[in-house]
Amino acid sequence: MEIKLSVKDSQAVKLIVEDEGKIVGRAYLYLIYNDLHKEPYGLLEDVFVEESQRGKGTGTELVKTVIKEAKDRGCYKLIATSRKSREQVHQWYLKFGFEDYGCEFRMNLV
Repeated sequence: MEIKLSVKDSQAVKLIVEDEGKIVGRAYLYLIYNDLHKEPYGLLEDVFVEESQRGKGTGTELVKTVIKEAKDRGCYKLIATSRKSREQVHQWYLKFGFEDYGCEFRMNLV
């Protein structure tokens, strides 16, 4: 048996929110290609809003923009992950239309 590598092109899109020239929020949309679909799927990652901006709709607009961007780029699905202990974040994602779909397994390599 021999394992061969085949590198697929993927992209990362960084979205930022600025207030008076200062970055107060960010999120990444990773476009990932595989052999299951012609279209990519999206991975929403590293959503962050400065504490002073929380509760003002900044994060909501940021995630809505990521969802729109994923649709505009032809993603067939969008995945968002969150630690089990962050129930408030889970409820927030559900409000956008995400589903509690499964379980994520992680291995830290460094």
